[in-house]
Amino acid sequence: MKNIVLSSVVVALLVFSGCSSKEIAMDVKKSETTQAPAQEVKAVATETVASEESIVNSDTNALGHMSMSDIEAELPAIYFGFDKFEIDSQMQTKITKAAELGKTGASQYNVKLEGNCDEWGSDEYNFALGLKRTDAVKKALVAEGIEESRISMVSYGESNPVCEDKTQECYAKNRRVDFKLLP
Repeated sequence: MKNIVLSSVVVALLVFSGCSSKEIAMDVKKSETTQAPAQEVKAVATETVASEESIVNSDTNALGHMSMSDIEAELPAIYFGFDKFEIDSQMQTKITKAAELGKTGASQYNVKLEGNCDEWGSDEYNFALGLKRTDAVKKALVAEGIEESRISMVSYGESNPVCEDKTQECYAKNRRVDFKLLP
């Protein structure tokens, strides 16, 4: 008799406490204050260059007669660990190399840092992580002597993969910051 009563109580509790089909109500103001503050994005400045100013003097290029694309090909990608935006010592040496190129052959160009992520995480999370990665590289370049005004940042999140296989090696290749030169 005790087993029947106990079983009935358990079944009744399960029935009344089962999954609800109602949507969860959230206090929007409360959730906004608990989230990390959004980073402010500066407006993109445009400028017009006169045709006589657009010709690049080859004497100003300290790396010889290398074109912008040749210099860009020399700039290494900076890779990050899963869910990380800190720069490790191996990648710091690559940033030092990029800064040297930025001070010599690429001194007349601006640098765009492109943050990328693997496919894990939401779109919003990956865009924010890509921005954190570009910010870390920007700070490292400024510490190496590159003018902050020459550096712009963009995050592509997971939308710009270099590898699409479903392997750990492939995911690692997508967690990166790429350098692009701008005239």
